[in-house]
Amino acid sequence: MANSKRKLPTKPTDDPTSHKDRSSDESVPDVNHTSAQKSSLLNQFFRDCLGHDLSNFISLAHFTSWLHRPVDGAALGIFRLLYGAAMLIDIAEERGGGQLDVRFQDPLHCHFPLFNGMRALAYPLMGCVYLCMWLGAWGIMLGYRFRFSCLAFLIPYWYIFLLDKPTWNNHSYLFGLVGTLLLFTQAESYCSLDSWLSPRKSRCIPYWNYFLIKFQFFVLYMYAGLKKFSLEWLSGYAMSNLSHHWVFAPFRQVIDPELIDLLIVHWFTAFFDVSIAFFMTLEKTRLLVTPFMLSFHLMNSRLFVIGMFPWVCLAEVPLFFSFDWPRRLGNWSRKRLVHSKGPEKEPPRPGVLARVRTGLILAYCGLQLFLPYSHFITKGYNNWTNGLYGYSWDMMVHSYDTLQTSIQVVDNESRQVHNLNPYAFTEYDRWTKYADMAVQYARCIEENIREGQSDIGKNISIYFDIWCSMNGRFQQRSFDPREDLLRAKWSPFESTSWSLPLLNELNHMRPKLRTIETEVLAWNNYSDVIFVADFPGLTLTNFISPDLINCTLTILEGNVRYRNERDAEAYFLTAGKSIGLESNITHLVTTIGQKPASYLFTYTNKTMLEQDITIERPETEERSILPLWQEFQHRVTNYQQFLGHIFNCLMYLLYDVPIPQAVKAGD
Repeated sequence: MANSKRKLPTKPTDDPTSHKDRSSDESVPDVNHTSAQKSSLLNQFFRDCLGHDLSNFISLAHFTSWLHRPVDGAALGIFRLLYGAAMLIDIAEERGGGQLDVRFQDPLHCHFPLFNGMRALAYPLMGCVYLCMWLGAWGIMLGYRFRFSCLAFLIPYWYIFLLDKPTWNNHSYLFGLVGTLLLFTQAESYCSLDSWLSPRKSRCIPYWNYFLIKFQFFVLYMYAGLKKFSLEWLSGYAMSNLSHHWVFAPFRQVIDPELIDLLIVHWFTAFFDVSIAFFMTLEKTRLLVTPFMLSFHLMNSRLFVIGMFPWVCLAEVPLFFSFDWPRRLGNWSRKRLVHSKGPEKEPPRPGVLARVRTGLILAYCGLQLFLPYSHFITKGYNNWTNGLYGYSWDMMVHSYDTLQTSIQVVDNESRQVHNLNPYAFTEYDRWTKYADMAVQYARCIEENIREGQSDIGKNISIYFDIWCSMNGRFQQRSFDPREDLLRAKWSPFESTSWSLPLLNELNHMRPKLRTIETEVLAWNNYSDVIFVADFPGLTLTNFISPDLINCTLTILEGNVRYRNERDAEAYFLTAGKSIGLESNITHLVTTIGQKPASYLFTYTNKTMLEQDITIERPETEERSILPLWQEFQHRVTNYQQFLGHIFNCLMYLLYDVPIPQAVKAGD
């Protein structure tokens, strides 16, 4: 046995180095497998939620290919048609076509352009501008000579929009942006005269045509929600008494009206706005939230007078669904033109033009994300709110109640003071809140006075004294009444020193104001209360009409000096003090000390008391639930007026037929 040549089995030698190498070699596949598994799960989650592969967004080349992939243009064609139809109605309404003569016939009418060099054309030519815009809207709706029709609509639209800042609102800005985006798309590829007269070889259009429109509405919803996630909105003071509208009748069966205003109108709306675009983008939640989306805009169409805004938003909802739904709905094509599911092939390498187009799209998206928060640059447009109302998407966040507006024109040579009707040269009132428009209005008044008033000297000064309240606060001044607006300094990039700030230090008193108001209104059907706050050194001059009795001044905070025009003696009043006020005389209340003073006036309307006139409260006021027929009649009448104005302008230009003179409602 000892000499046997049979080898005994031996154990492998434990070499640490070789063991380490083997472990390393075995761990590499495990790590790669784990990483690939995580990547696969993330990609699957991304695909299940958004319907797109994550790989489309890992590089600019992949993103460019994703934007330029071919999809069916049917859904965009339907949106184009509905948008054009909405603009045809909008032109006669919010664009002012029905009141064309009131806005442009009077040469003394004041406008508030974004750029001071802009001027309104003569009234007959403005009629031609509206006619061009109207024909362009028809072309967009019908899809006829689409690019030309878009230009015919957009050039007059933006001209009219930029000509009058007081008419700005978020949805008017949105309409202009959407029309501009449609100009660069192929929205005429479906349901249009262009596609019928010149049939396309392919029904496909690049996906970025959809992406731009959907992104614009995504920003609309998301930023509207972000602006509402503030104490100003969530405290419930922006929108009041909406709970008494019939659309909230089912909620009133289980919730108090005050809670409806707070929980549904304010809190739910904030959550809805900030989240609805995400839920509509996610495939898993799209069908679930679509009824909420439709109900929200239909309710808005009943609650507010906001023109075509709800209907344009409703027209945009189908863009979140399949691209070819109109063809399948009409049974024109039983198969999808382009499948969005299933494995995607490696996209072709995008060309230079496609990359440039992607860069421009990203630049536009970045601009839209930046503009609503760009107010630190345009400081001159900031007052109680940031920036001009229109491009910030702060919809319904601020509500105003203007108590008094007075304009004094002082002849510096004769020292005579002339009181001017604040709305003598404009029907708008937004200039009462924004310093840039206040300066423009003052200069327009000066030009009109020099042209038409020979009894007033050329050396004049103009002063505005405007009292208004925002979101249930005290009535307070918006501008310094001692500032001559003809010589006031204003720059779009610098803060305006004579624009008085909002007295936010008194915000803690808003619940108390509601309590006091409820108590005063409960006295009788003819009592009322006004809450006032003023800055140190300023004097409120208040003439009390003989129609008012039982008038009382009560100091809430701060110190004031009071006197009236019949009594030379002044009274010093502190917090908690009250004094009775006579009717038919002027009273002067001067704020003294270092802090603002707040006080209230209570009174009874003697005329209403004697004639037993009552004002219906929101909860008792009878309203028509669905006044659709009345709205239709109003729209028809408005459209008839618009077409009549266009006809008058054309007859004047072609045959020199005199144009009937417009009559203002207050004349």
